[in-house]
Amino acid sequence: MKIAVASSDFISVSGHAGRAKHWLVYHVDENAQVSPPQRIELASDQVIHYVEENGQPHPLDGIDVVITLSAGEGFVKHMEKRGAQVAMTAEKDAAKAVRDYLAETLSAPRPRPIGSLICKTMDLFSKHK
Repeated sequence: MKIAVASSDFISVSGHAGRAKHWLVYHVDENAQVSPPQRIELASDQVIHYVEENGQPHPLDGIDVVITLSAGEGFVKHMEKRGAQVAMTAEKDAAKAVRDYLAETLSAPRPRPIGSLICKTMDLFSKHK
């Protein structure tokens, strides 16, 4: 299993996953052992909100789960099409978020009424609806 965590600083979980350039990718083996994360920095044209789905390989290909503080509906649908589940949380520590996800104890995301409205507005202009 591969779990990608949106992270602006390669330590903590960040939000706005559709616009995230920095990712931590954890590999989980069949014994539930979690590898140290691989750092991925996306080029501007690889950011999910802007990426062209043209059959070209993407650094986040093969991801099973995305963990983020927040994501718009467009991002969630886009990742589902790519075969990945999106898990939103209030947990800011990336490694703990991965452990909690695997233990099925990941905290729920914080309510974001204004942030949610912004994401919905941005989704109107997204390629991935």
